[in-house]
Amino acid sequence: MTSIVELQSDLVDEFEMFDDWMSRYEHVIDMGRQLPEFPSEWKTAENKIQGCQSQVWLNMRLVDGKMVIDGTSDAAIVSGLVAIVLRVYSNQAPEDILNAKPDFIKDIGFTDHLSPTRSNGLHSMLRSIYQRAGVLKST
Repeated sequence: MTSIVELQSDLVDEFEMFDDWMSRYEHVIDMGRQLPEFPSEWKTAENKIQGCQSQVWLNMRLVDGKMVIDGTSDAAIVSGLVAIVLRVYSNQAPEDILNAKPDFIKDIGFTDHLSPTRSNGLHSMLRSIYQRAGVLKST
């Protein structure tokens, strides 16, 4: 299993291949298009992320000691942000999630290049994942 730090580093390297932010945004959108189907029965109030301008749902559960996360959004760029977050945090132990800092957000450049509403949504997703990891760690 690849560590969170390695996954974050791989993502930063992947985004550094693009020369400009239009290309990076296209890559984010492409990543969102590759998200697996999100069952409609998972689109519940409990799974909906508050604080996002777009609609975002994350289904998080513990499977064999790992936090498995599935997600979707109704917006193209936000779907890509969901895909990025899932790549880093899904299938990781709750303790590892809690011990990892989301430095890759700044390292990729999202801190400076996302609109305030998308940035708030991304941070809401991360907050939900960390909160859920805290709950799952204690079970």
